[in-house]
Amino acid sequence: MRAIFNCLLIFFLTISFSDSFGNKIDAKQFTLKNGMKVFVLEDFSIPNATMYLFYKVGSRNEYPGITGLSHFFEHMMFNGAKKYGPKMFDQTMEAAGGSNNAYTSNDVTVYMNWFPASSVEVIFDLEADRIKDLNFDDKMIESERGVILSERTTWLENSNYVFLAEQVEGVAFSAHQYRWPVIGYESDIKNWTKADLQNYFKTYYAPNNCVVVISGAVKYEDVKRLSEKYFADIPMGPLPRELHTVEPTQLGEKRVFAQKDVDNPNIMISYHSVNAKSEDYYSLDLLSMILSEGATSRLYKALVDEKQLAIDVAVNFSNTFDPSLFTIYAICNDEVKPSVLEEEIYSVIENVIKDGVTESELEKVKSKKLMSLYRSLETIDGRAHYTGIGELFFGDHNIVFSSAKDYEKITAAQIKEVASKYLVKSNRTVGILAAKEEE
Repeated sequence: MRAIFNCLLIFFLTISFSDSFGNKIDAKQFTLKNGMKVFVLEDFSIPNATMYLFYKVGSRNEYPGITGLSHFFEHMMFNGAKKYGPKMFDQTMEAAGGSNNAYTSNDVTVYMNWFPASSVEVIFDLEADRIKDLNFDDKMIESERGVILSERTTWLENSNYVFLAEQVEGVAFSAHQYRWPVIGYESDIKNWTKADLQNYFKTYYAPNNCVVVISGAVKYEDVKRLSEKYFADIPMGPLPRELHTVEPTQLGEKRVFAQKDVDNPNIMISYHSVNAKSEDYYSLDLLSMILSEGATSRLYKALVDEKQLAIDVAVNFSNTFDPSLFTIYAICNDEVKPSVLEEEIYSVIENVIKDGVTESELEKVKSKKLMSLYRSLETIDGRAHYTGIGELFFGDHNIVFSSAKDYEKITAAQIKEVASKYLVKSNRTVGILAAKEEE
């Protein structure tokens, strides 16, 4: 009965999804003479708008000696330019009723602005100023360098997950750029030169390396006019160097042990997986949900609820440009040894490999995924986000619609197949984090 209910739920969600948005986001687009691509999503349901700027640059574009530069610019872009000096970006935006945020990943750096539609020209002016004339004042650089060094220390001290992930990723990847942390290595942060910063900015924060998405109560004609006025004359940058490093096939299990002042041991098991364009991506994404999403998921139910071996457990699998990791992370319960928890995790995985998953489990996570997509597309912010992510990671700004259908096509047999293909001993790196007395 529950399986039938889930199937019906997916059916009605799909119908609602299609009725509300058709088969695509109604995005109009144009490309400026300097290569900047702009998407416009008109929506006058509320008098607000959002502007996302997606720069195709992340830690994978760095190399030993300059790791962390992408994250550095996430900070520097708010520290003043030619027209709007230090602290003026935020002050000007807030005075116009807006707010902002930004994030850096392995693959992209994204800047987000939310504002009343009546303030759209102010936002264009602010963004154009920092793209064209970012301030490289020596004192500002050193100040931000200190902030990032402090952030790195605090980050590693306060997050056992981050601490262990840095150790595991550095071992799991022997060649690919995903092996270093987004925040960079301490020695690199201390030794970036001003020339390093300027060259990196000129290349990766150029308009030809940027996709802009504007969603909300804005007209296409007005956005195009403002884009021509504020962005079109910003010079193109040099073409970014091509990245061709492919991580070699792992030939056996790797293990790493780390020590830190932790109350309970932590365990991380990372399997080499796929990138966003892989035919196995959707199956692995649903498998990650079956294993860890919610109290009835396979890992949570077995490790936390029934056997009480873990305080918590989670799976991390996300879209990336290059093949990345499918990571299981768990925290041992009191008096539980990491080896015991580790073996139980493998037992859960082996059960999936041997017996597969039930139709009820699969339909449940499909309905969750579709509901998540639907809720995101109800907002101007969600549509802007998915448009940019689709364009950069999948090469199709309307991927959210085809992906809904692709998720629905996944079978229980495909879930079993990807588990058997990727979640195997020779393909994993295991990290154990424990206090010194846990050796």
